[in-house]
Amino acid sequence: MFYTSQPDELRAFIRDKLQFLFTDVGEGWLIFDLPDAEMGCHPADERQGKTAGTLDISFFCDDIDKTVAELKSHGVEFVDAISDAGYGLVTHFRMPRVSLLCSLMSRSMLFLASE
Repeated sequence: MFYTSQPDELRAFIRDKLQFLFTDVGEGWLIFDLPDAEMGCHPADERQGKTAGTLDISFFCDDIDKTVAELKSHGVEFVDAISDAGYGLVTHFRMPRVSLLCSLMSRSMLFLASE
């Protein structure tokens, strides 16, 4: 759930630029169908800008170069280059009226837990 002072602008960004499928439940309320989701709980590390109580939203993709090019063609603003974070290829983009940068991460680079 994103709380914003400009919900119509944020909904349009998610609908038009990220191209998520949605259900219109009336009066401008769009409920988005999200791709697969996972949740991790990580220790806070002030040196890396990860303070307790904060969160990151990450979207996975199979081909990060292709996905970045496609999103850029829809007007998505990326704030850094694709880099190898050790656990996968990552870049970040801005969402309007949200004080959070969202990550785009290559699914093919994710590590698997050992048995």
